[in-house]
Amino acid sequence: MKANVGGIDRILRIVVGLALVAWALMGGPVWAWIGAVPLATGLIGFCPVYPLLGMNTCPMKK
Repeated sequence: MKANVGGIDRILRIVVGLALVAWALMGGPVWAWIGAVPLATGLIGFCPVYPLLGMNTCPMKK
């Protein structure tokens, strides 16, 4: 797996993921557990959907 999530995209995924998981833990709706997906992709740095869409937000390394 090559990293394809970079910079701001990664930070936003982690923040949104943490917020949704925290909401679920505090008694929010069950669907809030979906926050685990952006949290995981932000921490790992790889999104499996990006290659399917031909996207890459990670800066190229020289």
